[in-house]
Amino acid sequence: MYYQVAGEGEPVILVHGLSGSSLWWQRNVPALAEHYKVYLIDLPGFGSMRRFGRRFSLDRITSGLLLWMEAVGIKKAHLVGHSMGGYICLWVAAHRPDVVDHLVLVSPAGIPKVRSLFGYAVPLLVSMRYISPAFFLILAYDALRAGPLTLLRAAQDLLTKDIRDWLKMITAPTLLVWGIGDTLVPPALGDILRQEIANSRLLLLKKAGHVGMFDQPREFNAAILAFLAGQTVGM
Repeated sequence: MYYQVAGEGEPVILVHGLSGSSLWWQRNVPALAEHYKVYLIDLPGFGSMRRFGRRFSLDRITSGLLLWMEAVGIKKAHLVGHSMGGYICLWVAAHRPDVVDHLVLVSPAGIPKVRSLFGYAVPLLVSMRYISPAFFLILAYDALRAGPLTLLRAAQDLLTKDIRDWLKMITAPTLLVWGIGDTLVPPALGDILRQEIANSRLLLLKKAGHVGMFDQPREFNAAILAFLAGQTVGM
């Protein structure tokens, strides 16, 4: 697992989504690193791990996060996951609650609206209206690094997952963050998760799409810092 570290303090692990990398958090790390030790990871097959030599397996990567935490000596951390990374963090929080302090989920995947990639074609096109030129360059760069085969396998694997059976197993304080304009993982799913996850709250970001932490970094950073400090955030 490739990773970088910034700051000092309690550990915060940032887990990117499908087609992503640690670059997707570049607008968040400076603010978080003033108060925490921030770990930015590139999941196998993505970013700097693009030449990972094994076939993509979401289950293997999910369990691999726990092995990585053990290897670098992290006994307990705040987990922050976006999209596919949100699914990974949800799984860890449900099955290993002893290693999760607080849980932040940004438009987490895991409740697919449809089971076919074709069903996401229109939502993907609609979501493009929220993508800034700066983020488009990062998106294109990371997509090229991952390659079409890894992206296809990861998307197909993700569509087979459904998190609803183990949401009630999550005990960590949880903040759900959604961009109001998210068409890939609609904000309505946030209400489902809020009802199923005990001790959870939902924060909706205006003028934000699927990548809320990049679209509205100031509001996102302030909300995360307040939440990790024990303040009430969201509704």
